[in-house]
Amino acid sequence: MAETAEIKSKGKYISAIGRRKTAIAQIRVFKNGSGTITVNGFIANQYFKSEDLFSIINQPLKMAGLAKDFNITARVSGGGKKAQAEAARHGIARALLEINPELRPSLKVKGWITRDARKKERKKPGLKKARRAPQWAKR
Repeated sequence: MAETAEIKSKGKYISAIGRRKTAIAQIRVFKNGSGTITVNGFIANQYFKSEDLFSIINQPLKMAGLAKDFNITARVSGGGKKAQAEAARHGIARALLEINPELRPSLKVKGWITRDARKKERKKPGLKKARRAPQWAKR
């Protein structure tokens, strides 16, 4: 079993919510931190074992140059690991906007403050999947 994060974040924080597909991330950004990110009680690189997923979360912080200035805690639920990472990125970007509204143009260009509303399309009756119809035979 992986270790849980021992850093207890206390004091005032900025809260934000990020969403992607069916994943929801509740983000708390604590000022005057050391740059630690915890996700569901685990250090972020332990929760997101893939380096790609861990880098997704860090993208807004690296772009703003604030990677070592804040402690961040995230509670993620729903969806898969990648959707959770993208929901966390969305929430962190929203929280950074509350801290510094001047970051808006650069975050918007990257598409990190826009909620990606794409979801899986529902299956329709008479079809095999959402749009896949059964094979048609003339004879």
